[in-house]
Amino acid sequence: MAINVDTVYKTVLLILNKEQRGYITPDEFNKTATQVQLDIFEQYFDDLNQQLRVPQADFDYADRQMNIDEKISYFKVQGNCDYNTTGSYWNLPTTAVGNLNLNIIYDNSPLGNGEAYFYRLGTVTYIPLTGYPVELQRLQRSDFYTIDKSPLTRPTEDFPCYLYEGNRLLIKPTSISSGSTVEASMIRKPLDINWAFQANGPGGSYIWDSSNSQNFELEQSEQVNVILRILQYSGIVIRDPQVIQAASAEVAQNEANKKG
Repeated sequence: MAINVDTVYKTVLLILNKEQRGYITPDEFNKTATQVQLDIFEQYFDDLNQQLRVPQADFDYADRQMNIDEKISYFKVQGNCDYNTTGSYWNLPTTAVGNLNLNIIYDNSPLGNGEAYFYRLGTVTYIPLTGYPVELQRLQRSDFYTIDKSPLTRPTEDFPCYLYEGNRLLIKPTSISSGSTVEASMIRKPLDINWAFQANGPGGSYIWDSSNSQNFELEQSEQVNVILRILQYSGIVIRDPQVIQAASAEVAQNEANKKG
């Protein structure tokens, strides 16, 4: 379950001793909260890489690798690639499996409703008409263009490969082309935070508009971390070093506890 944006915003205002439109405006909060969510999201991958190097506890809820992967799993999407007959390459999916409205955006800017951000490419799979799906091997440019030179290394439909450049896929063998089914799994970025409001409260105060707001997409276990990091940025906005120092100390302590 996602973190409620209204709860976070009101908590931040309360800590800053300003319950109504105080030191941090809704616009400042939205921009700060979006940055904080992205900071935490990107930290998942560094944390996972670090945990892969150390032994893990053989216990359901204490496996840190599994816990981090669960946090990332919400952002995993999968869809069918479209073949471009003119350029003989495959485009990454624009619609995810499950009828989720997914717009793959490479310049990290919003596009329409149901906006999403492409972050990282995962597994590319070829699905033949008969038989089981086959995972494609990802190659670098130098290997991709020399792999055909030897009959022993030449790609086949049972052992295909691909080159990923310029947001498109080049796949070998070329028999995997128009009419074939190629799927790609990806990780998208979190949606931008939006604490929407209407200025029709007493004295023109802001009233939360839940229908037009965008909650945090992080797990609820991250709520404390989210609030502390927003307070860090808020301290910069209001130029209060005490807020920055207090929030930074709590964040550092929490990070130490996670990795200890």
